[in-house]
Amino acid sequence: MTISANIENGAHAAFAPPPFEESVAELYQSLLVPILFAPYAAEMAILADRSKPGSVLELAAGTGALTRALRTTLDPPTEIVATDLSQAMIDIGAPSVTLSRTHWMHADAQNLPFAPEMFDLVICQFGAMFFPDKVKAYSEAERVLRGKGRFLFSTWDSLSVNDFARCVDECLAGIFPSDPPDFLRRLPYSYFDPGPIKAQMSSAGFKAVTCDRLELISAAATAQDVASAFCQGTPLRGEIEWRAPERMSEIVDEVAERVEARHGASPSGSMSASVVAGRAA
Repeated sequence: MTISANIENGAHAAFAPPPFEESVAELYQSLLVPILFAPYAAEMAILADRSKPGSVLELAAGTGALTRALRTTLDPPTEIVATDLSQAMIDIGAPSVTLSRTHWMHADAQNLPFAPEMFDLVICQFGAMFFPDKVKAYSEAERVLRGKGRFLFSTWDSLSVNDFARCVDECLAGIFPSDPPDFLRRLPYSYFDPGPIKAQMSSAGFKAVTCDRLELISAAATAQDVASAFCQGTPLRGEIEWRAPERMSEIVDEVAERVEARHGASPSGSMSASVVAGRAA
C-alpha cells in the first residue's frame, strides 16, 4: 500500500482530544517556534539527511518547525508525512508546507494508522515527553519502520540547563508560592535521564540506541516575547488562568521583567536537549 493510500484509509481513526487550543497554537507558532524549536529543527534535519531516507514519518509535528526544515534539507523526492494529535496545530502548520510529497494528518503516536515497514525514518522533535506510554509509542515507530530504518527524536534536558524555561518557572513559582504552575517541570523538561530512555527504546525493539546532548543558543527580540511565548503559547496558559484568570497580562509583564533582568533586553540564553537515535531490527 502506498503512503498516500494509507493516509486516506487512516484519516477517520479516533484520536484523543488535542492538547493545544487555537489561540495557544498561534502564539506557539509565532513566538515559541523561533525562540526554541527552529534552531533544533535545523540540526535535526541535518541528522535526518545523513541516511538519505526516501520516506519520513514525523510524529508530534506541531506547527511544522521540523517539517519545514526537513522539506528544505532532504532530497526533493523524499516523501514526508507530518502528523500531530492537535487539529489546531495542523491547521496552522499545514499551510506553511504545501510542497508536493508532503502530507499532513492526525495520528496518535501510540496507535499509528500505517501498515508495517512503510518508512525509512521516523522522527520526532520534542514530542516524546508527552507520550503517556512511551514504550508503546516507540514500538509503533519500530513497527512502521523498514528493516534497518532509523528512529530519531529529541527531548529537552532538565530545567537547570535551559535558561529561558528555568527563568520563567522560577518567576511563576515566586508569583504563586503555595501552588506554582508546574507544566514545564512536569512534562516538557521532565524526560532527560538517558538510562530510562535507552531502556525504553530497547524494550520497543530498537538496536544501537544512542543519546547525545546538543546545546544551542536561544535568542529573542524582546523579553516580552519570551514571557508571552511560555506563558501564553504553551499549556502554562491554562495553569496560570486557572489560578489568576484576571491577571494574565500582569503576570506576563512580571515574567518579562525577570527575563530582561537576567538575560537582557534582547535576551539570549543557553538551551540543552538530547538527541536519541535507534535502529529498527
